[in-house]
Amino acid sequence: MAVIFDGLLASSESQGGGPRRSRRALRNPGRTLVAGFAGGVLVGAALLMLPVARAGGGSAGPLEALFTATSALCVTGLAVVDTPTFWSPFGQAVILVLIQAGGFGIMTLASLLGLVITRRLGLGSRMVAAAETKSVGLGDVRTVLLGVARVSFAVEAVVALVLTVRFATTYGHPVGRSLWLGVFHSVSAFNNAGFALFSDSLVGFATDPWVCVPVMLAVVVGGLGFPVVLEILRQHRRPRRWSIHTKLTLVMTGILLVGGSVFITGAEWANPHTLGALDPAGRVLAGVFQAVMPRTAGFNSVDTGALNTGTLLGTDVLMFIGGGSAGTAGGIKVGTFAVLLLAIVAELRGDPDVDLFDRRLMAGTIRQALAVALLSVAAVVVSTVALSMTSPYSLDEVLFEVVSAFATVGLSTGITADLAAGHQIVLVVLMFAGRLGPVTLASALVLRERGRFFRRPEGRPLIG
Repeated sequence: MAVIFDGLLASSESQGGGPRRSRRALRNPGRTLVAGFAGGVLVGAALLMLPVARAGGGSAGPLEALFTATSALCVTGLAVVDTPTFWSPFGQAVILVLIQAGGFGIMTLASLLGLVITRRLGLGSRMVAAAETKSVGLGDVRTVLLGVARVSFAVEAVVALVLTVRFATTYGHPVGRSLWLGVFHSVSAFNNAGFALFSDSLVGFATDPWVCVPVMLAVVVGGLGFPVVLEILRQHRRPRRWSIHTKLTLVMTGILLVGGSVFITGAEWANPHTLGALDPAGRVLAGVFQAVMPRTAGFNSVDTGALNTGTLLGTDVLMFIGGGSAGTAGGIKVGTFAVLLLAIVAELRGDPDVDLFDRRLMAGTIRQALAVALLSVAAVVVSTVALSMTSPYSLDEVLFEVVSAFATVGLSTGITADLAAGHQIVLVVLMFAGRLGPVTLASALVLRERGRFFRRPEGRPLIG
C-alpha cells in the first residue's frame, strides 16, 4: 500500500520532475493501484499461512489463505472456511487489518485518482471536474488522507461502542470478548466487508435492532463514498450547494434502499425459511437488513440460500449496481447506473442531451459509463457460463455467487466452500477485478481522452 501512496502523493504534488517512479505513476496510476493491492494480497496470504494464524494447529492451505486474503483486502466477505472457528485470534486480526487497509486504501486512492485525473485533463474539462468534485479537496492531498481517516475511525468507533455494550449487557459476553466483537464487526461493516465472527453471520441477531441498525448505518455511510460524506459534513446546512455527484449518489441510494426493502420484505414475507419464521416487526427489520447488505456488505440475518429464486435475482441486480464511487462499496456504482438510466430516458423522450440537476452530462461521461457497465456484464456472464458448465449447482446459485464476488458483496448461497479449486480461483480473480476494475477502467478511460482536429461524416446503422 505504501507504494501506491508514495506514487500518487508524488504524482499529485508535482507536474514535472521527481523520481522516475512518480512519473510512471502519474502516467498510469491504475497500474500502480493494481500492483499495490496485489502486493497486499500476497502479504496477507503469507501471514494467513503461518501456523499461528490457524486455530487448532497446522497451517492453512495456499488457496484458503489466498482466497481469504483477497476477500478481506478487496472487502468482499466471501469465505471458503468458517472464519470464527478456522482462524485463530491472530488470523482474525490479520483479516481485520486487511479489511481496514482495503477500505481505507480504496477510498483514499479513488479520491487521489480524482486529483491525478483532474490535473491530466484539458482546461475546460478540468474546470468542470473541479466544480463537480470540490468535496474531494482538489489540490490538497493532505485533506483527502486526513478526511478519510477521520471519517473512517469516527464511524467505526461509534458503531463499535454500541455493539460492544450490546454484546456485553444483553448476550453475556465478557468485556474483552465484547470489545473484540464490536470492533471487528464495526470495521467489517463500515468497509462493506461482511466478515463476521459468528458462523451464521448475524442470523442470531435478526430481530435485534441494537445490532442490526448500527451495522446497517455503517454499511450505508461507508457505501456512500468519502467525497459524499465529506461534502455532507461540510455543507449539511446548504444542500442546494451540494455537487451533482453528491446529489446523484444520495438520490439513487435512497431509491435503491427503499425499493429493495419493499421488494425483499414483500417477496420473503411468507417464506417460512426466511422472514416467515419471524414476528411482523422482525420481518420488517430483517427485510430492510437484507436490502441494505447488497450495498455491498456480506452480512446476512436470514439464510441466504433459502431465499426465493426471484429474490435471489433481485438481489443480484442490487449487488451488481452496488454503492457510491470512492467508497467501500463495490458494483458498477450507483452513478454509472443512473447515467445509463438517464441516457435511456432521454433517448425514449427524443431529447438530444442527457440532463441532470440543471446540468448537461458530457458525452464522454455516458460513453465511460456504458463501457464500465458492459465490460462488467461481460465478466459476470463469462464467469457464470464457465462455472455453470463445470459445476453441479443451479444457474441461480452460480449467478448469485459470481455477482457477489465481482461486486465485492460477500453474500453467498452456501456453495463457495464446496466449489472446486479452479472455481474458487475464478472467484478470486472476480473479487480482485471487481474491486479494482471499475476504478482503474474509469480512470484509464478518462486519461485516454484526447482532442481531435476533425470529425468524420455521420453514419447511422439500423438499431433494433
